[in-house]
Amino acid sequence: MLQIQDLLYRVEGRVLFERASATINRGWRVGLVGRNGTGKSTLLKLIAGELSPDGGAVEVIGRQRIGTVAQEAPGGERSLIDTVLAADSERSQLLEEAQSASEPARIAEIHERLAEIRAESAPARAARILAGLGFDEAAQQRPCSAFSGGWRMRVALAALLFVEPDLLLLDEPTNHLDLEAALWLEGHLANYPGTLLLVSHDRDLLNRAVDRILHLEGGKLTLYSGGYDIFERTRRERLEHEAAQNARIEAQRRHIQAFVDRFRYKASKARQAQSRIKMLEKLQPSVTLIEDASITLNFPNPEPLAPPILQLEKAAVGYAPGKPVLRNLNLRLDMDDRIALLGANGNGKSTLARLLAARLDPLEGRCHRDRKLRVGYFAQDQAEALDLSRSAMDNLARQMPEATAQALRDHLARFGLGGDRATTKAGDLSGGEKARLLFAIISREAPHLLILDEPTNHLDIDARDALVQALGAYEGAVVLVSHDPRLVELVADRLWLVQDGRVQSFDGDMNDYRQLLLEQRRAERREARSDKPRDTTPTRKNQRRAAAEARAATAGLRKEARQAEKLLETLTAERQAVERKLADPKLYESQPQAVPELQKRLGELDKAIAEAEAAWLEAEEAIEAAMAEAGAA
Repeated sequence: MLQIQDLLYRVEGRVLFERASATINRGWRVGLVGRNGTGKSTLLKLIAGELSPDGGAVEVIGRQRIGTVAQEAPGGERSLIDTVLAADSERSQLLEEAQSASEPARIAEIHERLAEIRAESAPARAARILAGLGFDEAAQQRPCSAFSGGWRMRVALAALLFVEPDLLLLDEPTNHLDLEAALWLEGHLANYPGTLLLVSHDRDLLNRAVDRILHLEGGKLTLYSGGYDIFERTRRERLEHEAAQNARIEAQRRHIQAFVDRFRYKASKARQAQSRIKMLEKLQPSVTLIEDASITLNFPNPEPLAPPILQLEKAAVGYAPGKPVLRNLNLRLDMDDRIALLGANGNGKSTLARLLAARLDPLEGRCHRDRKLRVGYFAQDQAEALDLSRSAMDNLARQMPEATAQALRDHLARFGLGGDRATTKAGDLSGGEKARLLFAIISREAPHLLILDEPTNHLDIDARDALVQALGAYEGAVVLVSHDPRLVELVADRLWLVQDGRVQSFDGDMNDYRQLLLEQRRAERREARSDKPRDTTPTRKNQRRAAAEARAATAGLRKEARQAEKLLETLTAERQAVERKLADPKLYESQPQAVPELQKRLGELDKAIAEAEAAWLEAEEAIEAAMAEAGAA
C-alpha cells in the first residue's frame, strides 16, 4: 500500500533521510519511532504529499484516501457533532442530492451508496467517538467556538477518526488528551479497520495499538514486527550481535595485520603478505547500528522536612468567590509521597495542582504548609515563559541571578543540556530540550515537592524513561498529572481521583482504573439504549414474550460470545506455553535462533488476546443489555 524507496530529503543542508526504504502493507498498524529531531513528522508530511523528496520516491499505491489531523482547530458556530459529521463530505453531498434528485435510477444509486457508507448510523458513530474523546452529549451540541484550542483539536481528531481514511497518519495524537481519552484512543486504534502509521512516544500506546514498529535512525528506516517492547528487545539483540561480529572481525584484522607487518618485506613471504593485504581491504566491519547517547535527568535532593509538608482541611478552590471547582478537600502530603491525579480534563486536576503549588489560594478552609517548603511546579503552559531569543543559560540565570556561570552549566548538565546546548537559544531547542530546561528551572532550589502537570508532551521514549529513573531517585514528594499510563504506573504509589468536585483516594492500580472506565462506558451505553420507548406493562405474559424475543434476538450474539471465549482460552494457553519456553534458560543456549520468533509470536498473541477479549466483552454487553431490556419490559 505504501512504498518508500531510496528516499533522500534534506532540511537546510542537513540530511534527514538517505536511501531510506520501507514497505507498509494494507491493514498494518505501524508505530513510527525515533529520537526527537530525526524526521518522523517530516516523513508523515512526505507521505501526505505536503513535501516533495529530494530523491527516491514515496508512493501510495492505488486510490487510497490519506487522512491527517487538520493543522487548524475547527471553529465557528457549528456544533461539535455536526462538525464531525460534515467531515464525511461524500455523505453530506449524497444527503443533499437526495433532497433534490428526481430520476428513480439516481435516487436508487444514492440510497444504495448511503447504505454502503453506513450513513444511517453515522450520527451514532460520531457521537461515540466524541464521547470517547471526552465530550458528553450536552457538549456535543455546543458550538466549536465555545471550546479552547486544545479541546477543538480533539474535535479535529474525532472528525478524522470518523471518516476512517484508508491510510491514517497520526502525529502524537495523545498530546491534547487526558489519560481517560488516551486510554479510549488506545482501544479505538487497536481495532482501526484501515492502515495506520502512528508517531508516538507513548510506550503503552505503541504496545497495544500497533503490530509493527518502523524505526527511524541515522536517516534509515528499519521495520520490526510486534509492539514497542518486542522492538526494543529485538534491536538490543541485534546491537549485541553486531558488536560481537565486529569484535571478531577486528580480532581477525589484527591477526592478519601482524602477519603483514612481520613478513611483507621478506622475499620468501612477499606473495603471502600481499595476499593478506588484499584480504584486509575486503575485511570491513559490518554496518553497526548506532546506539544513541543516553539521556540522563537528575533532580537535586532537598533536605528532609517533618511530615506533613502540606495539609488541606475542608478546603475549597476555584477561580471566583462562591464558585469552587473542588470542595471539601481533606488531603495530606508527606515527603515520601508519589501521587498521580486521575480524572477527565475539566474536572479540576490542574486546579488542584495550582492550589498545591500556591498559585491559587483556597476559597474556603485551610491550607497548612511547612514554612520551609519549596515547590517545583511544571505547568502545561510554562514553556511560554521562556525567552526564546536567549540561551538556556540566560533563561536559567534570570531565576538564579547570583549563580556563577559554572554553577549554571553544572545544573543544566543535570538535565542533559551540557556543552553547546547550554548556550543554544531556547527557540532553537527541540520540544524535549525545552521541557528539560523547564525541569532545570523548577528544580533550581532543590524543591521538597515536585508538581508535574503533563511533563511528557514533548519527551521521546528514552527521555520519558530517564524521567522515571530521575523521579525514582528523587527524595522529595511528587504529584503527577499525565496522560501516559506507563509513567503513572512506574512513578505513583497512590492515586487520587478528581471528579464531581471532589478528590478521593482511588483504591486500585491503573488496570483497575481502566476497568472502571470500561464499566462506566458500558453503563452510559446501556442508559442511552434505555431511552428507547418500550412496553412497560408489568405482566408475566409481556415479560415472557420479551424474554423469548431477547433470546431469539441474541442467539447470534451468544454464538459469537462462545466462539470468542473459546478462542480466548486457546490463545491464552498458547501464550502461557510461549512464556514457559522463553523462561527456559536452555533455549538461549541450544536454540538462540528461535528466540526472536517466539518473541514475535508473543507480541502477536498479546494483540490477538486483546481483540478476542474485546469481541467477547462487546457480545456479552450486547446480550446483557438485550436481556436487561427484556426484564424491564
